[in-house]
Parts: sequence; structure tokens; C-alpha cells
Amino acid sequence: MITVQEVTSKKRLKQFVLFPFDLYKNSKNWVPPLIKDELEGFDKQINPAFENAEVWFYLAFKNGKIVGRIAVIINWHEINTLNLQKVRFGWFDFIDDMEVSKALLNKAFEKGKEKSLTYTEGPIGFSNMDKVGAMTMGYDRLGSMITWYNFPYYITHFEKLGFTTEKEFIESEFSFDNVKNTEIFYRADKLIRQKYDFKALNFNNSKDIEPHVNSMFDLFNESYSSLSSFVSITEKQKEFFKRKYIGLINPEYIKFVVDKDDRLIAFSVVMTSYSKALQKAKGKLFPFGFIHFLRAKKKNDTVLFYLIGIRPEYQNKGVTAVIFKEYYETFKKNGIKNCILTPILADNYALQNLWKNFNPQVVVRRKTFKLKLAEWKF
Repeated sequence: MITVQEVTSKKRLKQFVLFPFDLYKNSKNWVPPLIKDELEGFDKQINPAFENAEVWFYLAFKNGKIVGRIAVIINWHEINTLNLQKVRFGWFDFIDDMEVSKALLNKAFEKGKEKSLTYTEGPIGFSNMDKVGAMTMGYDRLGSMITWYNFPYYITHFEKLGFTTEKEFIESEFSFDNVKNTEIFYRADKLIRQKYDFKALNFNNSKDIEPHVNSMFDLFNESYSSLSSFVSITEKQKEFFKRKYIGLINPEYIKFVVDKDDRLIAFSVVMTSYSKALQKAKGKLFPFGFIHFLRAKKKNDTVLFYLIGIRPEYQNKGVTAVIFKEYYETFKKNGIKNCILTPILADNYALQNLWKNFNPQVVVRRKTFKLKLAEWKF
């Protein structure tokens, strides 16, 4: 018999975080999160996402053993701003047992009906900055710290339970060694700088970046505001993400483009791949996990393009040539070989076109799934 219990204690919350460590213990491609980061992300006193969202965490048990987990999320900022009458679910993991996935998802439908919402979508996190989507392709690929990994049977469960695709995302990769025709963006870089009087800002330490971070998030909000599902980042969320990520990023891998008045025109954030370091650390920075992180930050041949934003009036005007030229020189100096493009909406062709000259190959696909509350029959 399957029972589902709400997480109401620190002990249970830690079990919620640790469940995937058991589920994926034999998977060579699952990348564990940092346990401390996960717990802080679920702490209402720390994560500002809880200011605009209600969240419930649940664990499923079978014969006294934990066999699944789910977070049910109602993002009121999204509902009130975009009028999307949606209950979210995320951090959804389970053994290959339909009774388990049904019992867990039933909690999302219960909460949605209780709040008079109309449909559910997942897996997604609290906001646009969280992990998104269940993998439908690329199970043989090493995961990353900013994406979820899942077994193929997850998709079978969604389909059997009547869910349909809501959004599709792609992840692509290109080899830096294959970037041969550098003349194109070197020439474009020169033309763009001269035409608009732009200049690039490069950094050597994190302290120099901090004064620019809020402007970067403001531009991020402006860049993506036209997407139908986008919810802007709040001031407190900016501070939260600043604390969470800036220290992890090699400052050389953050590039800004500004105009003659030092107004931010474009930015890009690239992260060193910490996947292997996370696997070695096994969820803990101490006593020795931090050593793997330091090594990965300083010496690594793989990077992930995490964020990019361009002021709307300059989109499609070649500004990325300035960014690419700066990255080319930095990557060449640091021995970068592999470049991974983290999840992009499959229908966001404008963003995909930014990379067309690098001939990226799609290596992972993932989806969120949707079902109307009235259609849930289990």
C-alpha cells in the first residue's frame, strides 16, 4: 500500500532532499545537488520565492520505505501577473511504480482544486531561474547542476496518466575546436563597436562584478519579458541568486557589453561544468568536496552557457559578435574544448539563431507536461 505524507519537519525535509541519492545511486549520469544548497532553497526564511508562492513537500512510502517525492507549488506572482491558473509540481522523483507516481501527483491536483485553479504543469521549479523539464532524450549524457536528470520511465508515467506536452526545451553542444571561421565575428565585432560605440567589460575577480549584478538581472527581466510564460525576478530574488551563484562562476566567464554612457546593453554568464566535481563531492562541500569544486573552477575544459540577455532594441543587430569574440579569446587561453547550451525553449528561434554559426548539435531534449484538473481521473 502506498501512503503519502506531507513534509513537516527538518528530518523529513532532509529525507526529501536525499531520496534521489538512493534512487540514482547506480546511475553514472545523475549529478547530485549540494545538500546544503537544496535545504536552503527549500527554507522559507532564506529563499525569497516563498514570498510569492505556496509550497508543499510530500514523500511517498511503500512498506515503510521512501519511494517517491514531489513539491507542489502555487506561484501567486505568476497567477496574478500572467493569469495562468496553474499549480506547478517539481522535484518529482519516484520508483517505477504507477501507484507511486499517481499518489504523488494526486497531491498537486488536490491543491489545485482547493485553490480553484484549472491545470497543473511540471516538472518545474518555483520560478524561471529554477530547473525545468523531464528529459525525453539524452539519458546517456552527464547531467549538470542546473538541470534535472530522470529515468526514461518518467515519460511513460506521464503519458499513461493522460498528460500532454506543454513546453519543449533543447540542450545543445558544440566543440570549441570546431570554431574555425573566427574572421566572421572578429569583423562583426569591430563593425558593431564602431557603429554603436560599444565596449566590452571583462572581469578578473568577483568583487568587480558585484556592482553590475543588479543591472544584469534588470536586463534579464527586460530581455525575456516578451515570452508568454516569463515571470520577472524580484529584488530579493536578485540577492538570493547573487549569493548562490556568483562565487561559483569564474569571473572571466561573465561578459558585459556597455554603450558610451556605460549603460548595460548585453551580458552573458558562462559556468564551468561542476558535474564531475558534484559527483565526487556526493552532495557535501566538507570535509573534502570543496577541493573538487576549486579544481573544477580553475581547471576545466567544459563550460555551460547559463544566461544571456540583450536589450530588446539591440536584439538581432549583431551585438553577440562582441560577446563571442571576448569568449573566444578567453576560452582559447583557458583551454576550453566543449561548450554546452543549457535548456532553451524549442520554439525560441531568436535565441537559437545566436549560435547558428557554431553548428550546435542537440544532445538533450526535455519537456514539461500539462493536464487539466478536471481531467484527472485517478
